[in-house]
Amino acid sequence: MKIVIAGGHGRIARRLGRLLTARGDSVVGLIRNPAHSSELSDDGMQPIVCNLEAATSDDVTAALAGADAVVFAAGAGPGSGAARKYTVDHQAAVLLAEAALQAGIRRYVMVSTRGAGSPPPAHADEVWAAYVHAKTAADDHVMAQDLDWTILRPAALTDDPGTGAVRLTAERSVGQVTRADVAEVLAALLVTPATAGLVLELAQGPDPVAEAVARAAHNRTGAPCP
Repeated sequence: MKIVIAGGHGRIARRLGRLLTARGDSVVGLIRNPAHSSELSDDGMQPIVCNLEAATSDDVTAALAGADAVVFAAGAGPGSGAARKYTVDHQAAVLLAEAALQAGIRRYVMVSTRGAGSPPPAHADEVWAAYVHAKTAADDHVMAQDLDWTILRPAALTDDPGTGAVRLTAERSVGQVTRADVAEVLAALLVTPATAGLVLELAQGPDPVAEAVARAAHNRTGAPCP
């Protein structure tokens, strides 16, 4: 498969890129900063400089040429204000969806967040509330498109070593999950088309990643688990 990862220099994205290239996929990473190109190349990815806060739909469509799937793993990141939660976490995801449709790419996997889909708690600070609102709006937009989308909402993220064991359900995620395990789940979702149309909550748990993804697909289709 040829897979394009938006936010290609992110901590989940780089882990995902290495997993995908190791299994033989062709991976493009969309990045904002040209200085990050060499790191993506070292990971085995093809870097393309495409600032999703400034690009047009035609710009992004060109960057997606020949792809079989896209992954939205971009984010404004820690330290950014509420305004960039809108321009990156919402608007860039919308732009990627528009470009995917224009390019004829159906598979769209979204890295969302815990708490999306519901109003932020009353005690949330302004930036976290803006982030949850932006992610919710982005998820809602993608789900309304004629795409084979999957929305993944991880629990609190850590940089601990991956465990290979998760909890992947439609129920609200609690606790934590490593970025390495998020990347492994994303890699599995990309080759499990029966997970299209699902909103999945992810946390550390008891199930090997392959089993968790197969069960999610089974629960959607009723087909036997492999």
